[in-house]
Amino acid sequence: MDRRKFLYTQTRRDFFRRCAGGVGTMALAELLTADGLTAAASLPEINPLAPREPHYAAKAKHVIFMFMEGGPTQFELFDEKPTLAKYDGQPLPPSMTKDLKLAFIKSNAAVMASSFKFRRYGKSGMELSELLPHLGSCADDICLVRSMRTDAINHHPGQLLMFSGSIQPGRPSMGAWTMYGLGSEAEDLPGFVVLPSGRGTSGGASNYSSGFMPSHYQGSLLRNQGDPILYLSNPEGINRESQQATIDLVRGLNEKRYSDTGDLEVASRIASYELAFRMQMSAPELLDFSAEPQSVRELYDLDSDDDDTREFARNCLLARRMVERGVRFILMMDASWDDHTSLNRKIPKRCRKIDKPTAGLIKDLKNRGLLDDTLIVWGGEFGRTPMVEHRKPEDRSNAGRDHHPNAYSMWLAGGGVKGGQVVGKTDDLCLNVVEDPVHVHDLQATLLHCLGFDHTKLTYKHMGREFRLTDVSGRVVQKLLA
Repeated sequence: MDRRKFLYTQTRRDFFRRCAGGVGTMALAELLTADGLTAAASLPEINPLAPREPHYAAKAKHVIFMFMEGGPTQFELFDEKPTLAKYDGQPLPPSMTKDLKLAFIKSNAAVMASSFKFRRYGKSGMELSELLPHLGSCADDICLVRSMRTDAINHHPGQLLMFSGSIQPGRPSMGAWTMYGLGSEAEDLPGFVVLPSGRGTSGGASNYSSGFMPSHYQGSLLRNQGDPILYLSNPEGINRESQQATIDLVRGLNEKRYSDTGDLEVASRIASYELAFRMQMSAPELLDFSAEPQSVRELYDLDSDDDDTREFARNCLLARRMVERGVRFILMMDASWDDHTSLNRKIPKRCRKIDKPTAGLIKDLKNRGLLDDTLIVWGGEFGRTPMVEHRKPEDRSNAGRDHHPNAYSMWLAGGGVKGGQVVGKTDDLCLNVVEDPVHVHDLQATLLHCLGFDHTKLTYKHMGREFRLTDVSGRVVQKLLA
């Protein structure tokens, strides 16, 4: 029997209840102690997030997932469709729309052509929207996937599928799987950090939950107002010395509990307390940008006149600083790109907010030699329809687009991905994928591959069966890889 299990099952109460075997138990304990097989009297140094080796040599050590909540429009940003102009203002033939999943509009809704032009960028000549000139300057570093597919038509199920592999709540998120597989290199910060911007996401905390895994794998929300992490500051009247005394007292009690039970969860608990204590020193330093040169501030547009741009730029710079400090998974959640209305008015402003800071992050990581082992993923839970949505038919400027799971775009950069290329193709109206389809599970499998894992073997046993992020499907998309 494992020595810790032995100690856990043989309590003093058990001894008195089974006193007939008490002498034998005492004798066995003496023999185990003599051989050094009993639990130590003091708490061992246990770090449940200690770095672990992947299945094979990894290209990526860190992930920055730039999640654009709501479903960015591929028509205005990444996948130019001149054919839309041919059908503009007209409904499509029923034969083309009969199998479409539509959340709000009818299949006979009229087509809406894009109002924005595309340009070629970089040596690769990648075609991107005129709304993204700064991202265009990084075209040779990004891999644009125009053939994404998902199974979900609404936001919360779509976000659950993207991050947990299932439309049902309660599964571990992508960041939690990464922490479970690799642990963290950050000693004084959480290994999985969430950076929000905008007004909130439909999936909320389920996008960074640990699900049925232990809670130390879940994401830590870094807030953009007040204390960056809740309860980081000491209450009035509590200084660092008195808090250290409290930590020491709790540790002593846990050492006593461990000596009685041999339960390693006790060691994990005190490790989380002590990480929180160290974070009180490291988090303020992380958020102090005073040492950043003006050139870096300009690169990210950190001093923009626009509040939304400054907020997003701050998160991009924080992501780079976290990578430098060993944080394993950084989830940036920007809301909301759900443009059912006023698309032509909203999308230029939203692109101005994210364009320069996003490009700044790519360039800064590259300049520092960090892009090679940092995988950046950018995109939403689904795309938009070629047909128009009019929630106020009398106001033509109110036009937007509905949810579209069958075909949309995302991009990746760094960490084992081959830049300067476009993968996949959609039909002339972007109704369906016609070349190199990439399902959400395929994206997850490829991400885990870049981190050094066979996605079919990174499993966690729960309720009698082995679960995985990709669960019952998914394949590594070789075309994405360098």
